[in-house]
Amino acid sequence: MILVTKAKEKLLIPKEKYLSAGVHIGMTSKTADMKRFIYKIRPTGLAVLNVGLLDKKIDIISNLLAQRRRILIVARKEVGFEPAEKFAEAVGGKAVVGRFMPGSLTNPTYKEFFEPEIMIVTDPLADKQALKEAIQMRIPIIGLCDTFNETAYLDFVLPCNNKGKKSLALILWLLAQLIKKKRNEEFTLKPEDFGYEPDKEIVQREEKEA
Repeated sequence: MILVTKAKEKLLIPKEKYLSAGVHIGMTSKTADMKRFIYKIRPTGLAVLNVGLLDKKIDIISNLLAQRRRILIVARKEVGFEPAEKFAEAVGGKAVVGRFMPGSLTNPTYKEFFEPEIMIVTDPLADKQALKEAIQMRIPIIGLCDTFNETAYLDFVLPCNNKGKKSLALILWLLAQLIKKKRNEEFTLKPEDFGYEPDKEIVQREEKEA
């Protein structure tokens, strides 16, 4: 009898790095939209997101973003401020953190008016004003979505923990790295530059392997 073993899934970065950042940690609150991205439900009711799906989505979306120059990233929640600003700086885009002023995308007379080719929201629920204006202006929208999010008006979904700074920092660092690579541009930033606090055990292991 011939035994067929399933090939180990190759990820963009080690799975343990994803897990250390908690990118897979969802909530007990779950929407029907996000059901397809959930890997399992813990006995406590806490949802665990599928890291493999997130990894594939990051790769696909980085291809799309690498072809755009006017990228807008929005973060209403404070945990996303530093990661979003660093991401925008790295890829030559624009970040709007904190309150999103009405008219930013719809009123050309507004001093901070901007016409992005594509927009990233770090939480579609918190970033609802930006979402509303992007829909009105028919701007493609990428949403970092947790298990409690609705995805109806999003063009692309990145299923992840969007409530933790460490998770947002790692995901946006990886996106920026891939975008720069696909543009054939230099990229020397580390996850720590995006606000990521590394796990000491993983750092020691990586240094030993290096």
